[in-house]
Amino acid sequence: MLKKIRLLTAGESHGRGLSGIIEGIPSGLPIGEDYINQQLARRQLGYGRGGRMKIETDRTEIYAGVRFGKTLGSPIALLIKNRDWVNWSGKMSVEDTENQPAKITLPRPGHADLAGIEKFGFDDIRNVLERSSARETAMRVALGSICRKLLSEVGITVGSRVIQIHKIFDLVDLPENISPAEINRQADASPVRCLGTAAGNEMVEAIDKARETGDTLGGAFEILANGLPFGLGAYTHWDKKLNARVTAAVASINGIKGVEIGRGFEASGLSGSEMQDEIGWHDGKYVRSSNNAGGIEGGLSNGQTLVVRAAMKPIPTLRKALRSVDIKTKKPQSAHIERSDVCAVPAAAVIGESMLCLVLADALLEKFGGDSLDQLMGHLKVSGRY
Repeated sequence: MLKKIRLLTAGESHGRGLSGIIEGIPSGLPIGEDYINQQLARRQLGYGRGGRMKIETDRTEIYAGVRFGKTLGSPIALLIKNRDWVNWSGKMSVEDTENQPAKITLPRPGHADLAGIEKFGFDDIRNVLERSSARETAMRVALGSICRKLLSEVGITVGSRVIQIHKIFDLVDLPENISPAEINRQADASPVRCLGTAAGNEMVEAIDKARETGDTLGGAFEILANGLPFGLGAYTHWDKKLNARVTAAVASINGIKGVEIGRGFEASGLSGSEMQDEIGWHDGKYVRSSNNAGGIEGGLSNGQTLVVRAAMKPIPTLRKALRSVDIKTKKPQSAHIERSDVCAVPAAAVIGESMLCLVLADALLEKFGGDSLDQLMGHLKVSGRY
């Protein structure tokens, strides 16, 4: 999926912390811990989050790859410590110990629990759920923030908003020429990161009702990116198409079950004349009558705003536990209950921004190259088309 950037994360939900390495970022990019921590704080926003967010105040430490506030062109290493580790050091001990906790043997429907133990041959589901937890996405946001900073240096901005929680929609048209930064400013001021006040209030009420009944809620969010030049991605091969790379990155987020670009699934019910964005010429630039394609045609960015939407299923850890089977006794029993959120759609939207930043930064470097930020900007100045 990634052509120029390599990324690796490690860590368990209740382990010592999360670590991450990103390679391929040009030298000379101004970056600091405060910038990354601002995005980590946004990930922790959202009505419906669980008790873990009251414990953790995610902050990253840059361990390598940056000197005097600028990237060196070498791999960048980050660390996020888990504050909750002090309460789990016995259960998650790295060293062998005689006082091991009771094994978890009741898989939760909708999680990686059952498939994970079958894959790796475990008899304790904790070995699976610790790594498959969405806690890992904190490091992806941290690493994606570095890519966000790279994009911002060349005029590409990324934002998001929640457009649905459960059966409540906030699909009002965005104001003309509103920037992704302004979308984020308005969305972050809402407890559910939607722009409509009335819809936001209804979403909060729905989350409260789900909490009271021990249930969870899913929803959908929209990510937008402005300032993309023509030609990120390629039509020449399947794995180079930008839409494929964007979709894979967003679908990799925990709980995401569907991704669409532009009119997406709705396009299947339109005629060709309704769907296609007609082309014109104005003030020395190509213009479009609409943006139904969502900024990608034939696998390439077409200079319009990139519009991506994702559907998130309800979190599968419920306080009113679902039916399951004990993997040891094979007898029916209620599934294991792990501390969890009631709704994490607002947080998933911020994670989606970071995953999109990662893909766009990679596609940008693939097309224009450059070992330093100055080289990249020089190449864009010469051959970038907007």
